[in-house]
Amino acid sequence: MFVGHGLFAFAVVVLLAQWLGVAPRRAVQFGAVAGLFAAVPDVDVVYAPVGLLLRSTATVGPDVFWETANVIHRGPTHSLVMGGTLAVAAVCWRLSTGAGRALAVALVVSLTVVAAVVSGPVGGVVTLVFAASGLAVAAVAGRLDVSPRTLLPLALVGLLSHPFGDLFTGSPPPLLYPFDVQVVTDLVVLHPDPTLHLLGAFAIELSTVWLAVYAYAHSRGQSLTRLVHPRASLGVGYAGAALVIPAPTLEQSAHFVFSVLALGAVGTPIRPFSREVDWLSTLVTGLAAVTIAALAYALALGAL
Repeated sequence: MFVGHGLFAFAVVVLLAQWLGVAPRRAVQFGAVAGLFAAVPDVDVVYAPVGLLLRSTATVGPDVFWETANVIHRGPTHSLVMGGTLAVAAVCWRLSTGAGRALAVALVVSLTVVAAVVSGPVGGVVTLVFAASGLAVAAVAGRLDVSPRTLLPLALVGLLSHPFGDLFTGSPPPLLYPFDVQVVTDLVVLHPDPTLHLLGAFAIELSTVWLAVYAYAHSRGQSLTRLVHPRASLGVGYAGAALVIPAPTLEQSAHFVFSVLALGAVGTPIRPFSREVDWLSTLVTGLAAVTIAALAYALALGAL
């Protein structure tokens, strides 16, 4: 889901910008900025390595990592209130004036103090990293000559769309933090069976990636169907995994996710270092192979 947040914002902005008549190359730049903003809320996992250093454990696996990360993950950084405020701070920073920079710093300090009061020192530090990352994206936007007026909607799309993408994969984020109001109390259940729910969430993620790839290909005037190599059909062989690997769930999904994503290697060209390699075709072919594999696995699992 980390990648999906950014790709969704990228796709929405690119397609909307082109619909409004923005030049394709410029639309892609706008989409990239929105995508970077959409990735910012997940910087809260920065607490995980720090938390792990404070633990006394012989083995540190994925479960231990996420147990530690979730101490603060999807907290203040996943709030519409905090995200909206950071968007304003990013625009102020982009103004590149003394008053604008001062206001941006004041907003960042305010966010940090609020988080520290509500969630303790850890929440304050994580929020500071969150805010600093937002300002860093604003600096990137400045390098791309994105005006402050344009930057505001890009930041809002990225920062405010992110929390909703997490409604399918875990505890719902506190959308109105720091206010003690829980808008959504439970994750959105796609199916009562935990395995089918995971496959549904994975399908949403794949659809998001496809949308982003389509937006980019469309900006270049290329058709997805012409970019897919026939070897993507090899993904159907993953159906056999239904007989070998344990049925995945949100809590135990690494074995499924990493193995099915590995099939993306099908898109790798025979001569990867050739100057004639079409990397967009490579990406689309690999993505098609993963999609076919996931569908084949779901059908095989349903047949058992």
